[in-house]
Amino acid sequence: MSKWFLLVTAIFLTACQPLTQMHSNEVLSAVGSASISAQDGRTIEEKRFKAMKASKLEAYRELSEQVYGYRVSGEMEVDRERLGVDRVDGAVDGVIRGAEVLSSYPVGDTYVTEMQLDLSKMKKMMAYGDVQSVPKQSTVIF
Repeated sequence: MSKWFLLVTAIFLTACQPLTQMHSNEVLSAVGSASISAQDGRTIEEKRFKAMKASKLEAYRELSEQVYGYRVSGEMEVDRERLGVDRVDGAVDGVIRGAEVLSSYPVGDTYVTEMQLDLSKMKKMMAYGDVQSVPKQSTVIF
């Protein structure tokens, strides 16, 4: 009888664990959004397309924050016990490989892109080669 009691107790306690502990942390998700009307463009279609691209880039940035972290730097000056300059900057830098767009759709004046990243897939793809840095000032000619 005590074996059955222990088995039922173990099953009950396992079922009470939070969902975050029961699911694998190998898949990350991110949502990016961008305003349609704030985009430069002559037509609404052009603005919508640019918002779609911007929302995708925002989702990539969010995935990069989750994988590599967010770098925060700050500066503060105090002169004669008074706060002068108080500045905080943040940046994220990383390479995301293998992310998949789950859906991309407009919501009112906003375009939304939902993405997910399987970390094991990303690790496998890293074996394909090194990533070259992209120059900050680049000129694209069409």
